[in-house]
Amino acid sequence: MYTFESRIRYSEINEYEYLSMEGLINYFQDCSTFQSEDLGIGIDYLKSMDLAWIVNYWQIDVNRYPRLGERVVIGTSPYQLRGFMGLRNFMMETAEGERLVNANSVWSLYNMKKMVPARILPEILDKYVMGEPFDMEYTPRKIAVPGEETFLSVRERPVMTVQEHHLDTNHHVNNVQYVRLALSTLPEGLTIRRLRIMYQKQARLGDQMLPSACQTGNQTWLIRLAGKDGSPYCITEVTVL
Repeated sequence: MYTFESRIRYSEINEYEYLSMEGLINYFQDCSTFQSEDLGIGIDYLKSMDLAWIVNYWQIDVNRYPRLGERVVIGTSPYQLRGFMGLRNFMMETAEGERLVNANSVWSLYNMKKMVPARILPEILDKYVMGEPFDMEYTPRKIAVPGEETFLSVRERPVMTVQEHHLDTNHHVNNVQYVRLALSTLPEGLTIRRLRIMYQKQARLGDQMLPSACQTGNQTWLIRLAGKDGSPYCITEVTVL
């Protein structure tokens, strides 16, 4: 497993002095990026061939959020690369070895010029060492969405227009920005124990996204980020305490 060490910064915490969900996903994103860069198959290598990894799905299970100043270890391990798809686990634990978070993710390698999936190159396959899948519950990658009528009386937020600071090196909205907007629809004070997010299309500069949420169970919320035509950019399912 590829790992790096860090310490929870003030810029990464929420109002209760714990690492935010957005900060957590940023750590995971940084970890896989560091691994690719160290292997020589990072951003510049992929850009030279018009390629990029696009995340399709996150499942993040939180046992405990680290506090401000706590020292942590972040790790990642790909466990399957086939065709144009990559499956990758992530974890965060304390310096003493307490497992704080387990995560699963699904990625696609894309030709960004043609915007079509691209088969993983042999030189990429040769660089990665596959690990065993984590011992965790693996939820379905497709999130069931209720009928439109369920979203009629939900908590809504104003339309968000995509700005430059929402974009990443692929010139579309970074996956963490969708999470930040989705979670802004939830009531304050909730502690998220599981987050699942299914990305369905990419948002770009100037696009507009309307978030809406409905409670689908005592501890479960469903959030949809939709475009002006009503089609979703992503669906997020949140399980809380």
